[in-house]
Amino acid sequence: MSLAGGWWWNAGEPAAVRGRSIPSRVVNTVAALGIDAGVERALELVGIVAFAVSGGLMAVRKGFDLVGVLVLSVVTALGGGAIRDLLLGATPPAAVTDGWYLTLSCATGLVMMVAHHWVHQGVRRTVLVFDAAGLGLFCVTGTLKAIDFQVGVPGAIALGVVTASGGGVLRDVLAGEQPQMFRADSVLYSIPAALGAGAIVAVTEADRYAAWLGVAIAAAVFLLRVAALKFRWRAPRPRHLVP
Repeated sequence: MSLAGGWWWNAGEPAAVRGRSIPSRVVNTVAALGIDAGVERALELVGIVAFAVSGGLMAVRKGFDLVGVLVLSVVTALGGGAIRDLLLGATPPAAVTDGWYLTLSCATGLVMMVAHHWVHQGVRRTVLVFDAAGLGLFCVTGTLKAIDFQVGVPGAIALGVVTASGGGVLRDVLAGEQPQMFRADSVLYSIPAALGAGAIVAVTEADRYAAWLGVAIAAAVFLLRVAALKFRWRAPRPRHLVP
């Protein structure tokens, strides 16, 4: 595949019409990372739990009742992937067809109802680390799924970012908060995801994608997010206008 070959903007055409197909090693999205199926499944579920914890904590801090806590936990954990699947036409989304996704999200919300003090005081940094890990993993897998669906380069990068950060944006909006990525004091979040998605597209375009590269890119996004949290790295801002 190459940009000159034309799947940049005409990705809506079937692969057969364009006379080529996506390399087989990127067809199975998450499995294309080369991780053992059991390990990959475990990492995926741990990421869902971490995001659900984030949503549950937000709901508890806002004083929501049981329904609000459950809704915010589920939306945060599954929102990004569900939006991606709907945009791709992969319906019904895995968020509603995989029983473990909903079960773990709801169970985590219930735990937050009674354990939020312990979580907030004891493992808040751990939750942020898991969130960063989910950002790295989901931006890679989201981009691979978009490529699998023959989406063009800009769309694949965008869907990688949506998968990684969409749930957090929905959480903040439903909780009446300004989304993290749109706050003046926010540190890098969507940019690491976009860089990771772009790297996946680049190596795929060059026909150089391999399992170790997928894992390395996910790890790089994770490390960049953690570094941004530690050193308070922010995206460039426009200079204030002088009257």
